[in-house]
Amino acid sequence: QTNCMGAQNIVNAIVEHQYPIETVLGVSTDKACKPVNVMGMTKAIQERIFISANVLAPETRFICVRYGNVLASRGSVIPLFREQINNGGPVTLTNPNMTRFLLSLEQAVDLIFAALQDANAGETYIPRVPSATVQNIAHSLIGDKDITIEIIGERPGEKLHEILVSEEECRHTISRGDFYVILPMLPELAKTTEVTGELSKEYSSGDGIASLDETVSLLKSHRLLLDQIAIQETQELLV
Repeated sequence: QTNCMGAQNIVNAIVEHQYPIETVLGVSTDKACKPVNVMGMTKAIQERIFISANVLAPETRFICVRYGNVLASRGSVIPLFREQINNGGPVTLTNPNMTRFLLSLEQAVDLIFAALQDANAGETYIPRVPSATVQNIAHSLIGDKDITIEIIGERPGEKLHEILVSEEECRHTISRGDFYVILPMLPELAKTTEVTGELSKEYSSGDGIASLDETVSLLKSHRLLLDQIAIQETQELLV
C-alpha cells in the first residue's frame, strides 16, 4: 500500500490539485531490479509510477534513486550478526556465497543529494559501491573470537546476488560523476545527448567482490568494526 498506492496518491494529489511541487524523489532498492519477491515488485511499480508521472505533471520533476542495504541499518544483516556474536554464536548464514552491496548511510544520503541537484526528469541514480560475500562480512565482524558459523539455507524470495542495473537498463545507462544514471525509456522524456550504454552487462553484487581483507578495511572505514573504537570511546566518556 505504501509503495504502490502511496506513490500514486502523491502523483494524483499533484496532478488534480496542481500543487506547485518542484521535485518528487522516490527512494527505491536493488530488490526492484529483476524482482523475485513482493517487496521488490512493489518497489519496481513505485519506480514506474514516479517516472511516468513526469508525463502527467510536466511542471514537477519526478526522479528516483536505487541502492542496496545500508550497512548497520535496521534492514541490514550486520545488527543480527552482532547480536549473535554478543550471545556467543553461532552466526547464521543462508548461503556463504551470497553477495550484497556495501553502502554506508552517508553514501545513501550523498546519492539522494546528487540526484536532487543534477537529475533530469525521469532519471534514476545508482551508486557505484563495492560488494562482499555475507561470509566475509561475518568473518570480519567475528574477528578472532571463538564463534562458529552455521549455514541454514536460502529463504524464499532471497537472491544470491543483488542487481542495481539490469541487462535491459544497462543499454540506457550513462556515467555522471561518481554515479550511474538510468535514463528514462519513455520517448516523451528521452531528451539526453549523453552517450548511453555505459555498462555492457547488468550491474550485480556478484561482480568485483571484495576479498576478506578488503571487506575488513571497508567495514573499518565505515566504523562498523567497533570493538576497539567502542572501547576507546567508552574510556573517553568515563574520563
